[in-house]
Amino acid sequence: MKIPTHLKHKPVIIAENYANIDGRTAYHTDAQGLSLGLAQWNDRGKVDISAKVWRHTGGKWSRQSEELPLHRVLDLAILVCESQLHFKEAYRYDHLYDEENPVIKRIGLQGDAMTVEVCMENEQIEEDIKLFNQALSADDELIGERLRTLSQILKEMGY
Repeated sequence: MKIPTHLKHKPVIIAENYANIDGRTAYHTDAQGLSLGLAQWNDRGKVDISAKVWRHTGGKWSRQSEELPLHRVLDLAILVCESQLHFKEAYRYDHLYDEENPVIKRIGLQGDAMTVEVCMENEQIEEDIKLFNQALSADDELIGERLRTLSQILKEMGY
C-alpha cells in the first residue's frame, strides 16, 4: 500500500511494508507504513522533520496515524532501553522496583535531565509492573532484534 503524499506530512524516506514486520501484529495490523518527512505543523520559514506511523483501516487512511518529532522518537528509544536495563535486575526487588527510590535513572539532555522512574501515581502499580515485566520478557526476541540492529547502525555511524 502506497503512503499518501498529498497530506500535510510530506514523506521523504519511507518504509511501506511495515505491516509485514510490526512486531506480534505482523501481517494483521493497521500500521501499514513508516515515514520520515517534513512535519505537518511546519510554518512558513520553519522546517521540522517528523516520523509518522501510517495507519489504514482497510477502507481509508486513519486519523489515528501518529506523527512525532525525531527527538521524541529517540527519547522513546532511550526510555525503552532504560526500561530494559532496569528489568534485567528488577528481580532483586520484592515488587520489581525500589519502593524507597522509584527513580531508575536521570539522563542528562539539553542542560537538564530526563527522569526515568516507576509511576507511583498508578494505583495498580504492583500488578501493572508485573504485567509490564511479563510482556517485556515475552517480547524479548522482538525487542532484542531491533536493539541489535540499532546498535549496529549506531556503530556504523560512529556512535
